[in-house]
Amino acid sequence: MAVFYKKVEKGDPRDRQAVKKWYATVKRINQIKEKEVARQISDETTLNSKEVEMVLSLFQKTLIRLLSEGNSVQLGDWGSFHLTCCSKGHENKEELTANSIEKVNIRFVAGKNLRHALEEIVFKDVDTLL
Repeated sequence: MAVFYKKVEKGDPRDRQAVKKWYATVKRINQIKEKEVARQISDETTLNSKEVEMVLSLFQKTLIRLLSEGNSVQLGDWGSFHLTCCSKGHENKEELTANSIEKVNIRFVAGKNLRHALEEIVFKDVDTLL
């Protein structure tokens, strides 16, 4: 199976006068819901889909708790999750407080096996579907 991409013309937001260029962007075919992921996992194991759903739900709960305690979470060769934040800038160090933090993000850094799997992806132009 291939991953489809589409061609998008974009300008440089830093230089509005620059010539627009064409870039590839991944075209998502479907969004697979948790229940379908659980069903597919259950097809490969002795667990039923409800047991897999429970494991996924507990994983989400545990991940949130561990990240909110300031930890990073490594899942073997999958990769690791950690928090990043965006804050207001201040001229003086003393002015920077927790209230300066405007947004918190969860970042996932793929491990070796996932990075290697991504290298094997075959891309296909979505325009070939028409």
